[in-house]
Amino acid sequence: MIETDVSKITLMLKQFALGFGMDLLGAIVILAVGWWLAGRASALVRHSLKNAKFVDATLKPLAASIVRYAILVFVLVAVLSNFGVETTSIIAVLGAAGLAIGLALQGTLSNIAAGVMILILRPLKIDEFVEAGSISGTVVEITLFTTLLKTPDGVFISAPNSQIWNSAIKNYSRNPTRRLDIKVGIAYDDDVDAALDFLKNLVASDPRVLKDPEPMSFVATLGESSVDLTARGWVATSEFWPTFFDLTRKSKTELEAAGFSIPFPQRDLHIIESSETASTATKTAAKPAAKAPAKKPATRSRSTAAKSTTKTTAAKTTAAKKAPESKS
Repeated sequence: MIETDVSKITLMLKQFALGFGMDLLGAIVILAVGWWLAGRASALVRHSLKNAKFVDATLKPLAASIVRYAILVFVLVAVLSNFGVETTSIIAVLGAAGLAIGLALQGTLSNIAAGVMILILRPLKIDEFVEAGSISGTVVEITLFTTLLKTPDGVFISAPNSQIWNSAIKNYSRNPTRRLDIKVGIAYDDDVDAALDFLKNLVASDPRVLKDPEPMSFVATLGESSVDLTARGWVATSEFWPTFFDLTRKSKTELEAAGFSIPFPQRDLHIIESSETASTATKTAAKPAAKAPAKKPATRSRSTAAKSTTKTTAAKTTAAKKAPESKS
């Protein structure tokens, strides 16, 4: 009886081990194949969209990531179903897990939502120079969670999508043209009208400055030591900084060559003296130098001081005796 029970238990364990082993082996195979397939599909999507002109460059890395994670989710469901787990139960568990993860990772999900909104509305794209709050740089890539930028001095920035989306975004590369302002100051003695005409012609003579709108010049402010002039024109966005640097240099050198002066901040101090202040200063200068105080004699010893006191008392007594005699 006992031997029969042991043989039945052994047979059951063998069958269970064989069945579980096959399920485990199948799960490992499904997981390995699915993982490889997800990577290959992501690379294929990225490669196929690399030269596609009809797809925006911002969407290419995001589309590859979505394909990879979608395949991994199906692989996970297939692995669990291989162990006999019901698909409906898997969906319910995933839903509950998604709710719990969503409550725990509100900041991370907000980054995903912000990334989706950025990709839909497209306030910024790859290779555009933008400024969002305290962050500025050229956009390198937009992922599900972060926006990658590169500053003009070569610094890498990884900013959360929510921080970018919740800030006012200034896109310096979106419009085809930009306004260029050249500011320079001249002396108050210079001819303002002539200087304005000279600056306007200087800006208009540059071939990179557009003819429409027409360049203009005007007096911006009256400073403390200069009359501040501004010359304004419009250039292509790609030519903004080279044109700005060249015209700023020419506005200094050519204005001076034309006879205008570019003053630097300075102040003239006028000291006014009253009659009382002048007389006091004269008396102070006329006074001779004060004499140095005389040196005090050295302190005598006690015995010497006592002898001097005795001599003084005796002299006073003798004088008192002689006084009546002289009166008589």
